[in-house]
Amino acid sequence: MKVLFVNHFPLTGSGSGVYTANLAKGLQRRGNEVGIVFPENRAEYEQYEGINLYPVFFKNQEIISGVNQSNMNFPCFTTHPRSVFNFRDMTTEQRKEYEDKFYKEISEAIKSFKPDIVHAQHVWTLAGISAKCCKENNIPMVVTCHGTDIMGISDEQKRGENWGTKWAKEAVEYANSVVTISKDSNQLAEEVLPETKGKTKWIRNGVDMSVFSKEDNINKKEVLKSLGIEKEYDKVVSFVGKLTDFKGVDVLIDAVSMYEKQNPNVLTLIAGDGELRGQLEEQVKRLGVQNLVFLGNRPQNVLKEIYNIADCSCVPSRREPFGLVAIEAMACGAPVVATNEGGLPDFVTPDVGRLVDVEDSKSLAEEVTKILKGEITFDRSAISDKMRKLYSQDALMGEFVDVYNDAINQLKTREYSSDDFEIGD
Repeated sequence: MKVLFVNHFPLTGSGSGVYTANLAKGLQRRGNEVGIVFPENRAEYEQYEGINLYPVFFKNQEIISGVNQSNMNFPCFTTHPRSVFNFRDMTTEQRKEYEDKFYKEISEAIKSFKPDIVHAQHVWTLAGISAKCCKENNIPMVVTCHGTDIMGISDEQKRGENWGTKWAKEAVEYANSVVTISKDSNQLAEEVLPETKGKTKWIRNGVDMSVFSKEDNINKKEVLKSLGIEKEYDKVVSFVGKLTDFKGVDVLIDAVSMYEKQNPNVLTLIAGDGELRGQLEEQVKRLGVQNLVFLGNRPQNVLKEIYNIADCSCVPSRREPFGLVAIEAMACGAPVVATNEGGLPDFVTPDVGRLVDVEDSKSLAEEVTKILKGEITFDRSAISDKMRKLYSQDALMGEFVDVYNDAINQLKTREYSSDDFEIGD
């Protein structure tokens, strides 16, 4: 089978990018041919052996010679480590350029790669454009709802706009299935975008266990030294994610100011970046937090080491459609303290971690302290084994292949007027 993915974001730095890359690698390992269309703003970007990449170039700070590079950065629902440009801030001219650019690139990728099916990420603009391209070439399509797309639709509804929502509805109309990543995102999609009813299919998010796994020979002191941290610490708490409001990092910092007092030799590592970094650094100073380090963005092999040395990992999100970083941490054996929100309650159970209420920094600090002091203990090997059994990307490949085969088998003649997919409206 030949599968072409289309994603709104680069393949690193976002949950949907990691999701797409993991799916692509999993399918390729099963003998399928895979291609990916995605935005990029660097000349040097990640390569994946055996996978065809079709980057669409945008401008950040780097002028990339020899390519058709847009004058704007790629837009986001919230932020990305390499872009803070938001969909809502796009001008009419920028929207038209975005539509035209991706319509051209997706069309060319379809013609050169000749996929059996297209799998678009996010029920949003590029999914709608993908639907137009698929319709023109009589190719079936499925789309994954990641949650931030539903946030984007809700935001448009509040502002009385209809750009991304229009494309989202056209994507859902054409798609055979709308894959959702959690029970919560499934319900939210059907509430905000009723057109998805009857088409949604919940498939658990998966982690690449060839990257994230428990390693018994990782040395804490050496890992910290590689991160530029010379001081030795008895305990380590980790956070991985974007430094944006819905991730709740400010709530975690409040909790750090509490659990540091009872655990003076604990280090908190914050891996990730975003528009709130300066504000969060000021919060650390204001609260007198002593042992917290902002690491910025780190590659997956480094995140694996951080998870392995962490006594626990925190996911304090105000809203989390799934929470892939929690699965990654647990795949490495780290118990997780997360909010009782979104997709997290689906898998953060008492044998692998603890749940606390959103915005409850006191409870977050208390649960972390219990773990650090050994008042709650976890079998790290059992946590890792459970993730491998239930959330390994390879273990979930069969469900995606079934969705693809169903879409291919169910492809029928669809009647649309030429106005249904108008680029540049």
